[in-house]
Amino acid sequence: MLIPRISDRNAIVQALQGSPAVVLLGPRQIGKTTLARQIAAEHGAASLYLDLEKAADLRRLEDAGAFLRSHPDTLIIIDEVHRVPELFAELRSVIDERRANGERFGQFLLLGSACLDLIQKTSETLAGRVAYIELGPIMLDDAAGAGFSTDDLWQRGGFPDSLIARSDAASFAWRKNFIRSYLEREVPMFAPRLPAATIGRLWTMLANGQGTLLNSARLAQGLGVSAPMINRYIDLLADLLLVRRLQPWSGNIGKRLVKAPKLYVRDSGLVHALLDIDRLDAVLGHPIAGPSWEGFVIESLIHAAGPSALPFFYRTQDGAEIDLVLERAGKPTIAVEIKRSSAPGVEAGFKIACADLGIEQRMLVFSGQGSYPIRGGLMVHALDSAIATVQQVFSRQPSQPLPPPPRSG
Repeated sequence: MLIPRISDRNAIVQALQGSPAVVLLGPRQIGKTTLARQIAAEHGAASLYLDLEKAADLRRLEDAGAFLRSHPDTLIIIDEVHRVPELFAELRSVIDERRANGERFGQFLLLGSACLDLIQKTSETLAGRVAYIELGPIMLDDAAGAGFSTDDLWQRGGFPDSLIARSDAASFAWRKNFIRSYLEREVPMFAPRLPAATIGRLWTMLANGQGTLLNSARLAQGLGVSAPMINRYIDLLADLLLVRRLQPWSGNIGKRLVKAPKLYVRDSGLVHALLDIDRLDAVLGHPIAGPSWEGFVIESLIHAAGPSALPFFYRTQDGAEIDLVLERAGKPTIAVEIKRSSAPGVEAGFKIACADLGIEQRMLVFSGQGSYPIRGGLMVHALDSAIATVQQVFSRQPSQPLPPPPRSG
């Protein structure tokens, strides 16, 4: 089964229409190559796909400048581009030559797994010539269009092969193998100091503490390493787009605010696999159900809001708290409370926090269906309704396909 990812595909096509090079970032197996091949097929003969994990494609780039120049008027897609960092200087030269000849947009689509490392390399070499798109797990609108429920997506997570697996057991096995392959292959490639088993324990500890404040000293004590080492590996997991640091809102409002970030394993399916939870009923009976649902909703709403929104949480030392604040142009715009409950309510601390920040648009996202108002100017939303509301507020249209580019040749 191929799940159409209309909004993600549209974002890539629009970026290619406005930039010579586009970098598509995301963890392994998230669907970058599938989307890139779809876009290549739409370009027909005017596209070329290279995978730098293949020796044959690497050999084609031994004289990268000559090879790239031999394919004018072509969208060149380069997968695993972070493996050949010396390629970026050649890309810059070719882009500038094509610009001089009047070809400005849609020249290169670059795919990579390491976010920070790749952004640093491209920003140093391709400044002013590159746009960035982050590809995360499959979102609810695409999953629902393929016949999956909200609970299916929450339990299995948004990695395509996990979601579409023939059974819960097969999905769980895929995620366990994915975690093992990351620990044995991907992580050592970027930071080889710690044993894979230790990094695996850290990852599991983060899943157990889903949505809690970062306490590097406590994690370090549990693993028998230094706090700076813990921070380094959390940086790496965040760089690989597997962990999110949700930063605290930190404006000056005369309140004592929490300053540590919250940490979330970004894919709920990985949370459950790291904790050896293999079925929905087991998730529902586990203490992680609430924090896992919270992280799942946060990822969904951040994706729905798009790049114009900045996500934060808000917490004072006195206990006033908002699970998710979506800010636009420096102004807190939406406050979100998240409950895994069929009859949810909010605490007084949420209302106090909204008043602190002057947020009028307040929503409570729950695990039921539909939407309805409750006292205090608060709307209760199912996740699909919350996503639609956030898209509307941040001027993102619901997913509709863009027309493909004309075929050449």
